[in-house]
Amino acid sequence: MRTNSDPYYEIRDAVRALCAQFPAEYFRKVDAERTYPEEFVRALTRSGWLAALVPEEYGGSGLGLTEASVILEEINRAGGNSGVCHGQMYNMGPLLRHGSELQKRLYLPLIAKGELRLQSMAVTEPATGTDTTRLKTMAVLRGDRYVINGQKVWISRVRHSDLMLLLARTTPLEAVRKRSEGMSIFIVDLREALGKGLTARPIANMVNHETSELFFDNLEVPADNRIGEEGQGFRYLLDGLNAERALIAAECVGDGRWFIDKVTKYASERNVFDRPIGQNQGVQFPIARAHVNVEAASLMRFEACTLFDAHKPCGAEANMAKLLAADASWEAANVCLQFHGGFGFACEYDIERKFRETRLYQVAPVSTNLILSYIAEHVLGLPRSF
Repeated sequence: MRTNSDPYYEIRDAVRALCAQFPAEYFRKVDAERTYPEEFVRALTRSGWLAALVPEEYGGSGLGLTEASVILEEINRAGGNSGVCHGQMYNMGPLLRHGSELQKRLYLPLIAKGELRLQSMAVTEPATGTDTTRLKTMAVLRGDRYVINGQKVWISRVRHSDLMLLLARTTPLEAVRKRSEGMSIFIVDLREALGKGLTARPIANMVNHETSELFFDNLEVPADNRIGEEGQGFRYLLDGLNAERALIAAECVGDGRWFIDKVTKYASERNVFDRPIGQNQGVQFPIARAHVNVEAASLMRFEACTLFDAHKPCGAEANMAKLLAADASWEAANVCLQFHGGFGFACEYDIERKFRETRLYQVAPVSTNLILSYIAEHVLGLPRSF
């Protein structure tokens, strides 16, 4: 329950008011028709929410990752799905922190106005998956342009974005001292690239989450579109990944709270054997435990965001926040579905849609097992497992 002691209550109230214009029927229809919630994303853009992280000098709100996380949390708690647009938040991390002043002045004001969308980041490849340092897409400098060849997979929102960040090797793996060296990040103008060296093939999947497989065939990108120094792209990418994990954690918190709200109301009203099912401890305890875990995950989310905003190391906290929140939202989803019985499977209750959406975060953008491997090695100092 919101109180004025919550430092973010004004953001929460404003986002909830916007989301109220798009009721469950809207998202249900979008999901059933496998379309993109264009009107919803435009409303978020017009209200400035997707430009939260853009500094004021470039026309944005100049807010921190903490506030951005609250925005996405509230979208999901209202029954929406931030996955359709969250890339606009975290994908700009490398540009914000490592882009040139010319690049920032060229792109950020247009992004803030909603005239440009930076919704996509192309990193994952079919043969390497999360073993990012072994990616095979190559960018070769020829004169004042890079020529790019390779393939990417599971790249989200390409068809609903104007710009895309691309991670590619500029030095072959066998020629670098460390595997994390020799990669660079590029800004790709999708309006010019699609059909002219870049092909996007949509991938149908269990969630209405627009994603594609990309094929690069001698795609030319201006050298001025490289972000920062050549070969330092993996280091720049890490900033964006930490922001991504913290924001995804916030979305899962929003999902978890949506499920808890839903099942608590239902369990209080649903009468079986002449008593509300919520009177039974066998129903109460799983709901209460799910609530506790969501609230704990929320705190870790704020810890990660606070460190990120202070430009302090936050890899461990961002990963732990994502793990805890993904687990908590999935637990809450199962509780909600279970106690709704057959109604949980009915589309009109929206549980099955949100159930599918929150399940994604056990796998993406990084699987829970890989997070555990990261914590084991980098936090606990255990021997590297791979």
